Amino acid sequence: MKLAKLSLAAIVVAGLASSSFAADTLADAFKNGTVNGELKAYYFTNDNGKSSEDIFSTGVLLGYKTASLYGLSLGLTFQGSASPFADDGGKDRFNSSMYGPGAVLSEAYVAYNIGKTTAMVGRMFLDTPLVASSGSRIVKEAFEGAAVINTDLPNTTLIAGYVQKFQSRTNRDGKIGEFTKSFATNSWNNVDVEDGAYTLAAINKSVTGLTLTAAYADVNNIIQVAYAEALYEGKAGEIGYTLGGQYYYNKLDSSLVAPDDTIGLYAVKAGLSFKGINGTVAYSKVGNDDVATGVVISGLGNGADLLYTDAVIAMNGYNRDTASYLVDLNYDLTAAANIGARYVVADGYLDAGLVGATKTTTADKYKASSTAVYGTYKFESLKGFSLGAQYEHQDKDVDGDDLWVKANYKF
Repeated sequence: MKLAKLSLAAIVVAGLASSSFAADTLADAFKNGTVNGELKAYYFTNDNGKSSEDIFSTGVLLGYKTASLYGLSLGLTFQGSASPFADDGGKDRFNSSMYGPGAVLSEAYVAYNIGKTTAMVGRMFLDTPLVASSGSRIVKEAFEGAAVINTDLPNTTLIAGYVQKFQSRTNRDGKIGEFTKSFATNSWNNVDVEDGAYTLAAINKSVTGLTLTAAYADVNNIIQVAYAEALYEGKAGEIGYTLGGQYYYNKLDSSLVAPDDTIGLYAVKAGLSFKGINGTVAYSKVGNDDVATGVVISGLGNGADLLYTDAVIAMNGYNRDTASYLVDLNYDLTAAANIGARYVVADGYLDAGLVGATKTTTADKYKASSTAVYGTYKFESLKGFSLGAQYEHQDKDVDGDDLWVKANYKF
């Protein structure tokens, strides 16, 4: 389960500002900068019950960060994507996720660090509970705005952010994603945000093993989202255990639904681990079967997806009046290799979408299950190189059957 945090870049910048990497002159700040990158090759297939399509895409991510000068740093990250063998069927099926050739400057920010506070302004990758970039496809999502992270309070991280534009994976028209005011959510529709969105978050670890998270986002009075989580991780001898609970609350304003409406979701999970064997069970429930829209919005960006009962690939647990159950079992073969299986059942309504949404009828009730197997392997002989594969079968035509194979090399 990922914890709420600002982008990794902010943490690195904060460290550089107070370390021996800090520069004395502007020239030294550039000369002592650091370069990081990633090469990607992904193969996806999807069978929606009517036809089967596939796509092979390659990508490159190249980032540069200056050393700190008087607390100031500059970060730049370029992304590029190509799908050299894509046919018309593959381009159409994956136009919103994997087919978007081209290049984009995803990060271009100035960061300032003073004490235990770091502020960033510009384009950046973000990973907070309710505003988060997803890197699950060939191109990683990014935001344009400002963010501040502070750790002055003991065992506490505070985050505040404002975002005005969003860079998606693709622009859905044969090109790589561009920065626009249309923000992705976990629903079927993007949300147009003319005047930006604000978010606040707090993460506390004062009690050993316990992480408390609270977050709020106001999408220009269109959607207000609140999130809370309590996650406890402990050990009893050689047995590790996890207990967690989370809650989402949405207030949907009249620009989306009429009249204003609210909807909530809660989830719980429990897990055990012993000598590399890890098991998790989870349950979630979306309330208010009279809500006018069909889905709980988990935040902005596809990375704002923390639900305990998520399937490996599909997302059905956010739909209204839906109860979901998850069982996951995985095994760490070695420190570098893991294999697992996941079974999820979602029982509720199959409606989603935002603008113009209306309450569905009982005829739209459904019960869908998904069965997935997955695995990852990190090559010890070639540091930074990893392979991963995920296959998911659904017995209901929601996303169809999917196979994802990913090769990554980070440097």
